[in-house]
Amino acid sequence: MTDTLAQTDDALAPLDFAVTRNLAAKSPSERAQLLENPGFGTVFTDHMVDVCWSVKGGWHRPRVQPYGPISLDPAAAVLHYGQEIFEGIKAYRHADGGVYTFRPEQNAQRLQRSARRLALPELPTEYFLQSLRELIAVDGDWVPSGEDQTLYLRPFMFAKEAFLGVRPAQKVAYYLIASPAGSYFKGGIQPVKIWLSERYQRAAKGGTGAAKTGGNYAASLLPQAEAYENGCDQVVFLDADGNIEELGGMNILFVMKDGTIVTPASETILDGITRNSLLQLARDRGLAVEQRPVSLSEWREGVASGDITEVFACGTAAVITPIGALKAAGFEDAQPIGELALSLREELTDIQYGRREDKHGWLHRLDA
Repeated sequence: MTDTLAQTDDALAPLDFAVTRNLAAKSPSERAQLLENPGFGTVFTDHMVDVCWSVKGGWHRPRVQPYGPISLDPAAAVLHYGQEIFEGIKAYRHADGGVYTFRPEQNAQRLQRSARRLALPELPTEYFLQSLRELIAVDGDWVPSGEDQTLYLRPFMFAKEAFLGVRPAQKVAYYLIASPAGSYFKGGIQPVKIWLSERYQRAAKGGTGAAKTGGNYAASLLPQAEAYENGCDQVVFLDADGNIEELGGMNILFVMKDGTIVTPASETILDGITRNSLLQLARDRGLAVEQRPVSLSEWREGVASGDITEVFACGTAAVITPIGALKAAGFEDAQPIGELALSLREELTDIQYGRREDKHGWLHRLDA
């Protein structure tokens, strides 16, 4: 094993996972009851993946073990310096009973980019994919088959070395847990009201905005609370230049009256896999796509003039969320609701659930 943070995927032998079954695993009837209405992020499967990394040993001691508390030294670096990253990905039950996931290589590569920025070791793509397969091998029955239901997979990595000095940790843990998720929208997809954060910023140039790290989300919680206080569902941030950045956990897209889809481009924005997939589907339809800065004035004036005909947000959890209003301390603008967002959402979810041809080879079977 290499003793550097980065690893290549060339000629990697699979990890040899040890499997310890959970003796207190839910019975089929208990599991079925939980899957009837799992909500989001509150019910967890019976097992989890745990892989260690150290400077001397590289990636080692891979195992699938019962889901449960993690024991950490009080001096573990993650508790003091926030050296942590994560991903979000879903597993889908197809009509043939197979379990598939969507573009997992993109999640693996984004985890590697996040690791690079947070000075953590880069988990090779094949190890990432293997961890998904290993967990599904024991917890595959947790993948629900209800309408719009999925098994949400949460890979995460953190510094566990007990050391209070400020430097990259020399011992790291990679975990994978899973949580069955119901339909994100109860009673159908509803437009959301967005609060414009004019006081707080989510990230800055040269910072960690493009990394999927907990600190970015922690920084969004106070402005998100401000959004709730003002009757809004989500918060949208501006970058240091005053351009639209993204929501607290979703990318944002604008549809122009000529059909062009515009999405903000900045080094502070998380490279959204759902967003990139939607943009590809739009290109497949012959629509133009632009990734460029979008100012607040362009947004507001575009809606007022009719140059912007639709605004929506996208991400792994909700896929697509139409935006119905933009609110700030001095104004509230109604947003136009169009048909493109919902049409793209239907096409994307049809691919993910195996109801439509996967022309781009995005699906990856996990239970084969």
